[in-house]
Amino acid sequence: MASTLLMPAPVCLIENSNGQFMVNHEALQVLTTITQPVVVVAIVGLYRTGKSYLMNKLAQQKTGFSLGSTVQSHTKGIWIWCVPHPKKPNHTLILLDTEGLGDVEKGDNKNDTWIFALAVLLSSTFVYNSMGTINQQAMEDLYYVTELTDKIKTKSSTNTEEMNDSMEFGSLFPDFVWTVRDFLLELKINGQPITSDQYLENSLQVIKGPSEEARMCIQKFFVNRKCFIFVPPADTMKLQHLDKLHDDELDVDFVENTKNFCDYIYDEAKAKTLPGGGMVNGPRLGNLILNYVEAITSGDIPCMENTVLALAELENSAAVQKALTLYEELMTQKVQFPTETIQELLDIHAICKREATQVFVRDSFKDMNQKFQTKLETQLEAKLDDFQKQNERQSIDRCAALLQDIFSPLEEEVKQNAFFKPGGYSVFLQKKEELIYKYRQQPKKGIQAEKTLEEYLKSKETVTEAINQADKMLTAKEKEMEEQQRKAEAAAAAARELEIQQRRQEQIVLENQRREQEELRQMEANREAQRRQLLEQQERERARRLQEQQRFIEEQNRREIAERQRQLQHLQAQYDACRSNNNCIIL
Repeated sequence: MASTLLMPAPVCLIENSNGQFMVNHEALQVLTTITQPVVVVAIVGLYRTGKSYLMNKLAQQKTGFSLGSTVQSHTKGIWIWCVPHPKKPNHTLILLDTEGLGDVEKGDNKNDTWIFALAVLLSSTFVYNSMGTINQQAMEDLYYVTELTDKIKTKSSTNTEEMNDSMEFGSLFPDFVWTVRDFLLELKINGQPITSDQYLENSLQVIKGPSEEARMCIQKFFVNRKCFIFVPPADTMKLQHLDKLHDDELDVDFVENTKNFCDYIYDEAKAKTLPGGGMVNGPRLGNLILNYVEAITSGDIPCMENTVLALAELENSAAVQKALTLYEELMTQKVQFPTETIQELLDIHAICKREATQVFVRDSFKDMNQKFQTKLETQLEAKLDDFQKQNERQSIDRCAALLQDIFSPLEEEVKQNAFFKPGGYSVFLQKKEELIYKYRQQPKKGIQAEKTLEEYLKSKETVTEAINQADKMLTAKEKEMEEQQRKAEAAAAAARELEIQQRRQEQIVLENQRREQEELRQMEANREAQRRQLLEQQERERARRLQEQQRFIEEQNRREIAERQRQLQHLQAQYDACRSNNNCIIL
C-alpha cells in the first residue's frame, strides 16, 4: 500500500457547468509535479451504479470520490485522484471518475457523449460500469460507443475513410474493462460454466437489432477486453452507507470480486502512451486534457494526431528551453572567464552542448525531421556567440584593468613631464617596453590580450608622438647649444692653442736666444778652452822642451859624469896598474 498520497482527496478535473466544460487549473498544477509514467484508469457508466466506490477501492481508501445514496447523480464532470501506484514502483495511478450517464436531470445527452469520449481519450484503461447483466438494454445504453467516430478523429485528414478507420481506433484506444454490478445469474452457457471474460465475448456477438452497431464498435475499437462481475455487496438498507461498511459486513463474494478487480488493474493496467509511442507523465496528460477540452469547447472534434502534434510542439519547445537552460548553467559553471584561447571555450561548449542535447533527446517527443533539434543547435550556436562576446568583454575588462594598473606609474610620469627632455623619448620607450613585457607575463588575460594592448598603445600614440617631438625639439636645441658650446670650446681651444703656440714660439725664441747665448758662451768657452789648451800645449811643449833640455843636459851631464867616471876609472885602473907596477907615471 502506498505510504503517502499525491492528493489527499480527489479534485474536479473537468467541470461540467451548464453544458460547458472547464478545466480546473488546480488539478493541472498537481499533474505538473508528476514526472513518472502514469496509469490512467477512467470509469464511465450510468448514474447511480456505484462507479465511485470502485475508484475509492483502487485508491485503497474508504472515502474519496463521492458516493450518493439518492436517485441524484453526485459526480459532475470528471474528477481526478492521483495516488502512488501500489505495485509498480516509479509509477503514478491516476483515477478518473466521471459523472453518471443518462441522468434525467440533464435533459440533454450531448455532454454524456463528450464525457464518454474524454474518458476514452485520456485513459489507458477504460472501465464501463453497468448494473444487472449484459443484455440488449445494456448494449443499447452503451450507444455512446457508436458515436466515437463522430467525436474523435485519429488524424487531421479530411478523408472520411481515414477518419472512420476503426482498425486505427483499435490500436489507439485504451484497454476495455466491463464491470457488471449486482449480477445474480449463474455464469453458464448451455449448461457449461464460463468465465466472466467468456460471458462478455458471448454478449458481444453481433446480433441483428438496435445494439448491433454498439457490439461491433466495442469489438473493433477495444481490442483488449476484460470483464468482472460483482454480486450485490449487501442488503438494500446497508447500501445507503456502503462507504462506511467494513469488509466483514459485505458479501464475501463481493469483497473477492472487488479484490480481483483491483488486483487486475494494479497488475495489468498499462501506463498511458501517446499515439506513435511516447510515455505519458503528468505534464503530458495535462496538455492532452487542455487540448481535448479546448477542441470540444470550440466546437471542433478532438483530433488525436493534432493533439499529439500540439503536445510535441509544446514539449519540444520546453525541451529546447530546458536544454538551453542546462547549457547556460553548465557553461556558467565550467567556463572561467576570460579563457586564454578560443579553443578552450569551444571545448567546454562541445561538452555542454553534448549534455544539453542529451537532455533534449531525453525530453523531446516526436521531433519530426529534427525540427526542434535543429532549432536547439541554432540557439546553442547563438548562446555560444553570446558566451564568446561575454568572454571577449571580460577579457577586455581584465586587460583594461591590468593595463591601467601596470601603466599608471608611467602615465603619472608623463603627466609630470618626466620625459619632456632631451633623450626622454628613448627612456620612455624603454620603460614602455618593460611594462609591455610585464603585462604579457600576467595570467588570465583572455583572447583579447593583444588586441586590447594594441588599442591601448594606439590610444597613447598622441602622447608618445608628443614625447618624441619634444625630445627631437629639445635634442635639437641641445645639439645646437652643444654645437655652439663646441664652437666656443673650439674657439677657446684655438685661442688656447694660439696662446700655447705663441708661448711656444716665445719659448722657442727664448730658447734660441738662450741657445745662441749658450753657443756663444760655449764658443767663448771653447775658445777659452782652446786658448788654455794651446797655452797648456805651449806650456807642455815648453816643459817638454825644458824636460828635453833637462834630459839633454842631464844626459850630457850623465855622459860627462860617465866619461869622467870612465876616465876616473881609467885613471884608477892606470893608477892601480902603476901601483902594481910601480913604474907608472901618472899624466
